[in-house]
Amino acid sequence: MAATKQKLIIVESPAKARTISKFLGKGYKVEASQGHVCDMPKSQLGVDVDNDFDVKYITIRGRGDILTRIRKEAKNASQILLATDPDREGEAISWHLGHVLGVDTSKPCRIEFHEVTKKAVQQALKNPRPLDMGRVDAQQARRVLDRLVGYKISPLLWAKIKKGLSAGRVQSVATRMVVMREQDIEDFIPEEYWEIAAKGMAAGAKGRKQQFRLRLATMDGQKVAIANAAQAETAAQRIRQASFKVTGVKTGEKRKLPAAPFTTSSLQQEASRKLGFTTAKTMQVVQQLYEGIDLEGEGTQGIVTYIRTDSVRISDDALSSLRAYIPERFGAEYLPPEPNEYKGRKNAQDAHEAIRPTDVRRTPDKIKASLSKEQYNLYRLIYNRFLASQMMPALYETQTMEISGDGVGLRFYGEHKKFAGFTSVYEESTDEAVADNETTLPQLQEGDAVLVEDVETEQHFTQPPSRYTEASLVRALEEKGIGRPSTYAPTITTIISRGYVSREKKRLYPTELGRMVTSMMEEYFDDIVDTEFTAKMEDMLDGVEEGQADWKQIIRDFYPPFEQALEVAEKEIEKVEVKDEPSDVPCDKCGAMMVYKMGRFGQFLACPNFPDCRNTKPILHYIEAPCPQCGGRLMEKTSRKNRKFYGCERYPECDFVSWEMPVTDKCPQCGGYMVEKRSRKGEVWHICASETCRCKVEAKDESAEAEEE
Repeated sequence: MAATKQKLIIVESPAKARTISKFLGKGYKVEASQGHVCDMPKSQLGVDVDNDFDVKYITIRGRGDILTRIRKEAKNASQILLATDPDREGEAISWHLGHVLGVDTSKPCRIEFHEVTKKAVQQALKNPRPLDMGRVDAQQARRVLDRLVGYKISPLLWAKIKKGLSAGRVQSVATRMVVMREQDIEDFIPEEYWEIAAKGMAAGAKGRKQQFRLRLATMDGQKVAIANAAQAETAAQRIRQASFKVTGVKTGEKRKLPAAPFTTSSLQQEASRKLGFTTAKTMQVVQQLYEGIDLEGEGTQGIVTYIRTDSVRISDDALSSLRAYIPERFGAEYLPPEPNEYKGRKNAQDAHEAIRPTDVRRTPDKIKASLSKEQYNLYRLIYNRFLASQMMPALYETQTMEISGDGVGLRFYGEHKKFAGFTSVYEESTDEAVADNETTLPQLQEGDAVLVEDVETEQHFTQPPSRYTEASLVRALEEKGIGRPSTYAPTITTIISRGYVSREKKRLYPTELGRMVTSMMEEYFDDIVDTEFTAKMEDMLDGVEEGQADWKQIIRDFYPPFEQALEVAEKEIEKVEVKDEPSDVPCDKCGAMMVYKMGRFGQFLACPNFPDCRNTKPILHYIEAPCPQCGGRLMEKTSRKNRKFYGCERYPECDFVSWEMPVTDKCPQCGGYMVEKRSRKGEVWHICASETCRCKVEAKDESAEAEEE
């Protein structure tokens, strides 16, 4: 008796394949393509510019065995269903798979789901559709544009600047933004200004003394602007000599609204601020949450929805579940009468929901035992943001009090939280520190006398714009319409790995190489690095997806002026010698001072006498604290899972290791060594490493001080 044929479902990742296999019965076989199976050849352009930009696709090296296995399963399948990711790239992968397997993609063969749950997969199986050629062509247009720019400009960079460089359509714009920000900082001229504050004292109700902080607001009826020390001292003297009373009290109420659920961009930004994740780390961990986690008592489940999205909307089912859950957990007063609505950004594609948990009752603490630390922290961030997005606003009582005397006007402003609302669950972070006005509000009335003492004058200087962090660069790229959710993380990873940008204390700095390449691109390929041109190109790609534009026409319009610019650049650009930065480390083999080189995995040391001497070394980072076991130097190292730790340079003779960074201070209680810990609010603590002591001492954040300087 012949075996019953199974339906073959093809997804991208093995993890997702394993998850889906557990949802479906014996009638299905699930295979993974492990991403793209076909692409343009690496060794040649792959685009025939003389034959209307026909594209050459070949099987990717290393994918042969995968395709052989999939073809074998396809021969015995009753139906082939393509279930790659629900975006342009996923559609293109399905298109290639359909071509390789001989599937008629004009007929229902494509299934799409936005969460890896049993319900979502079963629903998708009931609604197969033909391939969306609009998405495929939009992806083709992006790949061809990127290939033309990369493969035509990169050889020019090799010839004129340095071998191994590359120029990408979006990465060149991102690099230019970092370079321009650094230029703004260098050109900035600080202006001096002074702030004057004082401590106010008054007798309130029942004679209780009240203390509050005041700021100088006006002098002789004019708004204060103090520019130097002499003016500051004059103002301070007038405050000390004046007699004050309350001349006005204004109270009010302020509402603070919750933030929308996460998009890819906002998740990358918030994970950077709150968890210290790079954009690449965020996408790596959230991909795991999406594809499936083996949960105790539930089996393998995708616990968040699709992770590449620019939409803030949520489905009706998810909204209903959330609105039923909030009053159960927090009380009816935390649920708004009507659902909170959010507006997405202007040029959002809105193809998928916001990133949210697939089940609101699957709380982070409920599944903590099944998650790694990183997975738990990121899931909790997504969960709490989703929960907060449909809760009541926080309410604050505000008070502005005017205090005047002898022509001097002081002002108090404070706010007090009356109702926590969504802040009982979640508060959004910012890139810059924000003053906290939460305080006890004085109970004073007009005419009450106020004693002012402890006048403080403080000098300040206007600050230049901040350097980009990964989070703020992602936000800037999104605001300017450059790239799409799937491109932010690889773009930033590329410009750092290529050596155009360096990351120091979470800030992005342009390297000399980055400045040089940007200068050349600005002079000869100004369209490529122009933010408006790049954003317009993204809109045109959206038009292709929506069936409103021909993808080849975009290439036809782009290529002729680009080709002319290439010819001019090849003739006019003079070769620039980029010297390698020397180090103070001698080569073990020939004695020459080694130089810094940039490789695939970042900087390393190499002998300048290459190819006669091929010696290389990793760059070692030492910390100030000595090894607590032997007194040797401690090195910053990286584990196989890319986690930072600290170990003794004398390993294996000394086996000391620590996940936390040891510090030079000794424990004041037991004399043992201490390690540095940072809170999510940015506080820095030194904590005794001994489990029986754990003495805790607050420390200064020297990295923050260095950044301010």
